[in-house]
Amino acid sequence: MSPRIRRITDSIFTRLMLLGFCLVVLGIVLRHHALTDFLRKDLAAVVESQQLALASYVARDVDDKIVQRQTLLERLAVAMPPELLEQPENLRTWLSKHYEYQPLFSAGLFVVDARGVALADYPVLNGRVGANYSDRDYIAAGLAGKSYVGRPVIGRAAKEPVLPISAPLRDHKGEVRGVLSGISALAEPGFLNSLLQSRIGETTGGFLLISSRDQLFVASSWPEMVLKPTPAPGVNLLHDRAMAGYRGAGITVNAGGVEEVAAVVTVPSTNWFVVARVPSSEAFATVARTQSFLVRGGLLTLLLFAILVPLGLYLVFRHLRQAAEHADRMTLGELPLEPLPQYRHDEVGHLIAAFNRLLAKLNQNQAELARMAHHDTLTGLPNRVLLSDRLQQVLAQARRKKTSVGLLFMDLDGFKDINDSFGHEAGDELLRQVTGRLSGIVRGADTLARVGGDEFVLLLSDLGDNAADVAGIVSSKCIHALKAPFVISANECSIGVSIGIAIGDGNSSADELLLTADHAMYDAKKAGRGCSVIRQAGATAAPAPAAAGDNSDAGGMHGLRDRLK
Repeated sequence: MSPRIRRITDSIFTRLMLLGFCLVVLGIVLRHHALTDFLRKDLAAVVESQQLALASYVARDVDDKIVQRQTLLERLAVAMPPELLEQPENLRTWLSKHYEYQPLFSAGLFVVDARGVALADYPVLNGRVGANYSDRDYIAAGLAGKSYVGRPVIGRAAKEPVLPISAPLRDHKGEVRGVLSGISALAEPGFLNSLLQSRIGETTGGFLLISSRDQLFVASSWPEMVLKPTPAPGVNLLHDRAMAGYRGAGITVNAGGVEEVAAVVTVPSTNWFVVARVPSSEAFATVARTQSFLVRGGLLTLLLFAILVPLGLYLVFRHLRQAAEHADRMTLGELPLEPLPQYRHDEVGHLIAAFNRLLAKLNQNQAELARMAHHDTLTGLPNRVLLSDRLQQVLAQARRKKTSVGLLFMDLDGFKDINDSFGHEAGDELLRQVTGRLSGIVRGADTLARVGGDEFVLLLSDLGDNAADVAGIVSSKCIHALKAPFVISANECSIGVSIGIAIGDGNSSADELLLTADHAMYDAKKAGRGCSVIRQAGATAAPAPAAAGDNSDAGGMHGLRDRLK
């Protein structure tokens, strides 16, 4: 190896370049793997939650429609005079009157006698009257004295997929004399047509309605699957678990070999279950785009590294290299022996001075970071971290002094409308003005904190036996303080506040107090907003309205305890 090549290979410049290159490549690979894995897991949780919510909504909708039809049929069966079983024409007239009053059964109503033979129907369909339906499961169940939702089938008279429901007809002695049946077409408007036409995502996502009892697809976003048997065990693991009773969400591979995210929810009235599914390729499309972005970014990083790092290393080591070359020339006799040029002053002194300046700067930054870690940057109020710490201190003080503690959870009513109408800057200004008004109510020993977008918590400490009265008075002051209009960017805006109050003592835990305030806030929202609800920690209290509220949308449980962790 020539001396020149050896100098290059032995150079610290070359080694740093190689080390830096390896670190950059390793960082790109690790970031690509870790970020895509994190995104997939995070998106999986979000998509599974969304799918579960969609499936739950569809399941409730289907259940309501079936229960509505079953209840109507049972009432009609009780109301029908038994003697009409001997009068087919009068029976048909009776069916027509009740069908026209509430036509939930699009394929009609019909009555069979104790042998299962149809006596009358309405609307009249060819081939129904006189046919023997004793082989149908819903007829057999009705003759046995039970209301029953039958197996979905292709109707003999309707000639389309239908869902039959039956109710027994009893005489005055309670004996079954026949069966009243109602037939609903699956695709009729107002029944399952929405499910049959709904899709999730852009391509193959959708819903399935499955009867585990009949091992049958009752309805589907894919028409070709309606009334088809379910897949054999082993084809779809999540489906096998659902047939065995599992309800929830997960990632599975369907019968066509496509990975998808699916959620399973029960339809209680029939023990059917709804499956909401979407292909993983659509659910995790963000992951694929992120991977492509990371690859392109990695290549650009390597290119910039190859250009900028050598230049940077040259500038960093330039003086050292000049000093080394100068010394080398002196050893070769090209230059006289003399002190090496001093490119920098005393490094130790300079380093100590720089370190002291850096330390002062770090201390300053540390104090600022500590303040930022415990206070809200917008309002300057304590944040959820500092509130949690203050709550623990207040509870400890209450245990020592045998006093009570009050926690007011306040949620602004109408804030979202102002934020949406005038912009986030106006919303921020409104929050600052709300903070100013609420701060004027707070005692020095109490804590006012901002824990969410438009959510504030007021912690009252050292309360006596009249803790509930004091908390109620404070809540009324808060409600009154926010009644006056706010002027935001020359616009006059009005908001309200709903307050949940939890009263506890030294024996109350932080979680108990926070959860009680959370439930009280939910009750305040339901009570009409713009009011307060007081609850004793560990007990239930009635709403205590403090003021009329607006009708803006801010519902739902706030999960205050989770947000303060």
